[in-house]
Amino acid sequence: MVRELGEIVSAKNSSNVPVLVALAQLPSLAAANGLFTEAALPWFIFALKFIVVTVIVTVFIYTIRHLVFTLNRLFSHQRHPYLDVDTAAWPMVTVVIPAHNEEDVIGTAIDSLLNVDYPPEKYEILIVNDRSNDKTGEIVDQFVERAPNLVSAFHRTGGIPGKASALAEASERIGSEVMIVFDADYIPGRGLIKQLVAPFFDAEIGAVMGRVVPHNAGTNLLTRLLDLERAAGYQVDQQARMNLHLVPQYGGSVGGVRMSALREVGGWHANAYAEDTDLTYRLLLHGFKTAYENRCECYEEVPEIWQERNRQIMRWAKGHNQVAMRYTLRTILSRRVKFVERIDAILLLGVYLIAPLLILGFIAASLLYMLGESVFGNAAFALVGFVAFGTLGQC
Repeated sequence: MVRELGEIVSAKNSSNVPVLVALAQLPSLAAANGLFTEAALPWFIFALKFIVVTVIVTVFIYTIRHLVFTLNRLFSHQRHPYLDVDTAAWPMVTVVIPAHNEEDVIGTAIDSLLNVDYPPEKYEILIVNDRSNDKTGEIVDQFVERAPNLVSAFHRTGGIPGKASALAEASERIGSEVMIVFDADYIPGRGLIKQLVAPFFDAEIGAVMGRVVPHNAGTNLLTRLLDLERAAGYQVDQQARMNLHLVPQYGGSVGGVRMSALREVGGWHANAYAEDTDLTYRLLLHGFKTAYENRCECYEEVPEIWQERNRQIMRWAKGHNQVAMRYTLRTILSRRVKFVERIDAILLLGVYLIAPLLILGFIAASLLYMLGESVFGNAAFALVGFVAFGTLGQC
């Protein structure tokens, strides 16, 4: 078959016909060599066209989605229903910081939390030293000695690895009404705790999410790109979902959870790779809402090298797709979730499937082009290729 293809290519080249046209003979050659029958060729072409149409429609839906979010953020009323709550009968709050080998940053985070504007008798800090083998444990113990009434430590030495498992064990030690979670490299502002707690005066709120802002955005090209990504994800997508009464996402840090709601949905799932997204959907399916507080800013250090960023994305994608497998059908069938919320929730679950779908669509469009077939004209080939090149992984 290879020799026959070579002869066809040579013949086509001698007559100045593009080599790609010669490649269109591949199905016939494959049929002649018994790889599949001629009768199967129309079905093969139909399958390729179906894939391309599916990709184009999916890209169109997500494009409209982002356009709606952007226009809403630019021109519509912005919902900040809990922004002005400053004086209240504040509930008991426990701030939890899971820390694994965080000796370089844990001290700054605890120092910031010791200076927040929240009634000290209603406030405690629990540091979960999750099997660190650096000086994280020593630093945490120093803060416990310095402020024993505010800071306590849980030195975790066993159990299932990961943040979800650490949070699950930590939550068993909490008697507060609200649990707030910070990563060890996050720096909260003085008024942040009140801003995160205020939405919980609304009985339907099960979780609250603040806005993450990179403080090392000016380091290099990657950090500048991640600053843009954070701005798009929080300032546009999350706030637009809040405006439109859709499904803001609890993001795992700079956020809080109502403990009664957490217990009602079964607590933290220790086997979840993305415990934040997993919790968002369990709360949604149990009738609780997640509130987004755009003006509730906290500062983080984003990855400065591409290898670290790749590992982060792979972890997020794995966890997000795990949640999609668990909750897509349940979300579609849920009667407790409004129709528009279901649509938004399903689209959110699908964002990490767009990249492989684009690759599949590009391959299918390329094969159709080589076979001399077209879908919506040959523009489909260019469209899928352009979108795959320009937006692969950016959903």
